[in-house]
Amino acid sequence: MTNAGWTQAKTGIGRDVGAHNYKAWIEPLSFVSLEEGTLRLTSPTDFIGKWVVQNFSDVILQHVAAAGVPASRVVCAAAGTPTATAPARPTMRTENSLDRRFTFDSFVVGKSNELAHAAARRVATGDSVSFNPLFLHGGVGLGKTHLMQAIAWELADTQPDIRVMFLSAEQFMYRFVQALRDKSTMDFKHLFRTVDVLLVDDVQFIAGKESTQEEFFHTFNALVDQGKQVVISADRSPAQIGDLEERITSRLQSGLVVDLHPADYELRLGVLQHRVETFAARHPDFRVADGVLEFLAARISTSIRVLEGAVTRLFAYGDLIKREITVEQAQDVLGDLLRASEKKLTIDEIMKKTCEHYNLRMSDMTSSRRSRAVARPRQMAMYLSKKLTPRSYPEIGRKFGGKDHTTVLYAVRKIEELIAADVQIAEDAELLQRKLEG
Repeated sequence: MTNAGWTQAKTGIGRDVGAHNYKAWIEPLSFVSLEEGTLRLTSPTDFIGKWVVQNFSDVILQHVAAAGVPASRVVCAAAGTPTATAPARPTMRTENSLDRRFTFDSFVVGKSNELAHAAARRVATGDSVSFNPLFLHGGVGLGKTHLMQAIAWELADTQPDIRVMFLSAEQFMYRFVQALRDKSTMDFKHLFRTVDVLLVDDVQFIAGKESTQEEFFHTFNALVDQGKQVVISADRSPAQIGDLEERITSRLQSGLVVDLHPADYELRLGVLQHRVETFAARHPDFRVADGVLEFLAARISTSIRVLEGAVTRLFAYGDLIKREITVEQAQDVLGDLLRASEKKLTIDEIMKKTCEHYNLRMSDMTSSRRSRAVARPRQMAMYLSKKLTPRSYPEIGRKFGGKDHTTVLYAVRKIEELIAADVQIAEDAELLQRKLEG
């Protein structure tokens, strides 16, 4: 490469970074050499050199390659000072540290999360996939963030040349607002649109924030159009996120949308066993009596996060007493968690979940409307109320707008018949029961 080639590259860099950044950081640079993949530049001060390497290496290398001489790194410093060096393709950018515990090896797979796990594994290969974006949704503590961090770790460990960005939607918004304030939106756009895999956690946070949604939409489109992978998580499905622009909802639904269901007993027990085995491998004196893990898996069903918090507390207790932990001791140590998990399911909660599932209003549950679109979900809610609560037929009828107990009895029997004959009704009943019990 010659000075003429560097001048050509600078023109392209200026278009990308904007006039202000070009004048402050790029224009003062001078070309020294390009040998063995290393582009050497000089700058007026060492500070400018370090800033250029840290913030503009990617765009510089892009336009140097366009000028006909590819390079893999930039070295830039004031004459006579130590050089600042950066790789051409940083492997992973995050707004906060990833947790090394959140890998695929530590993720316990069960019926409720096996599809989400398989899809995340597929993305983590770094190859192109048939779905983009991958949208993971579910309640708190079901493993969404674990899977997203596992993707980032797997890519960083196995394919260091892939550029990965992981952050929350809230952090995306803060970065965007800061870029607007500093008049550096071009830097912001370049940062997010030159990654190979973008992972955004808790995207429901941007609902109602119009300017952030606008930028997120354009970032999303730019990456997908380039064939880059996007992975997104939320606490609910795209269609259920209120105050989200329709075009964004449509885009989020264009890939694979996966619901992580509440963990069933087998998965909860598997998580406990995995955690205990891992801890016991490092602390051979730690022992748990037969029945303790089964007891905890049966009693704590709110979320995997709460379950792991319970077993962590047992680890600390076992380390202190240096004796085998029994069911009675676990009850004493975890009394507050166990009491919190004893919350009784109410008919109102069943009605609410059923309305969410069938996209109805709560008033439909207590109305006299007899169209199948309303009557069948109402019968499903009555069936679940009888199955999952101790309430009598008359009590359930009163909650459903003063219905007669014979109406409730008919509804329960009708749903039982349909579950045996209709696959869709059976799936609806199973899914709703898992959500309510989880």
